Amino acid sequence: MTAPLLELDYVSRVYTSGGMLGRRHVRAVDGVSFTVAEDAPEIFAIIGESGSGKTTLARMILNIVPPSEGSIRFRGEALHHAWRRRERLDFMRQVQPIFQNPFEAFNPLKRVDRYLFMTARRFASGDAEQRADEALRQVGLSLAEVRRRFPHELSGGQLQRIAIARALISAPALIVADEPVSMVDASLRMSIVNLFSLLRDRLGVSIVYITHDLATAYTISDRIIIMRDGRVVEAGVARAVLDHPQHPYSQLLKSAVLSVDVTT
Repeated sequence: MTAPLLELDYVSRVYTSGGMLGRRHVRAVDGVSFTVAEDAPEIFAIIGESGSGKTTLARMILNIVPPSEGSIRFRGEALHHAWRRRERLDFMRQVQPIFQNPFEAFNPLKRVDRYLFMTARRFASGDAEQRADEALRQVGLSLAEVRRRFPHELSGGQLQRIAIARALISAPALIVADEPVSMVDASLRMSIVNLFSLLRDRLGVSIVYITHDLATAYTISDRIIIMRDGRVVEAGVARAVLDHPQHPYSQLLKSAVLSVDVTT
């Protein structure tokens, strides 16, 4: 049997605050387990409100912080926070992040094409400009449109597409997208959300899609987990869970989406 692309096994993350006389332990993530398949690219959504632990979970999947308990394996190999540089670069090539705010992903004093060229030289072979242009075309842009432009000369939607293109340059197997459309204008949100579906279908890349938005998760996700207070309260096929939520918290989240009918 093929090992999962990504496997989390009872993963927890505990933070400690306060001094010796008043030390407090907070379980930001508590015993989370799931897998993302290797042989069938999918969009796996992690849904939860602020404070649910979903961003902490993303940071552990990206190997930014280690789990306090449990294990995370990528293609059968456990992640190690103390990897040597070569091992860390190989992991970064295969697992790429897309963060919430595209304006924070780029230095306002540097042209955006510089980021694309640097990524191409670091993680890809061949001509850097050609690789950058190929990645941009996957997201509906071109190098000619962004060449020599600074972040403030582009819209939030354009910047987020450039961030996605940058992630694609290394031909990753997995993208971890943490609230990737929450800072984008509502009129452009669904175009970027639908782009993730195209990347899954055309490029065969799996996506861990982290969001508080049930509507977008329902639209593009294959499977989901719903988190509350660091724990998974419900999991399964996206439409089955969101059409007929069983846990009271899942039902509450669905009832809060007053402007979206997720049963159609």
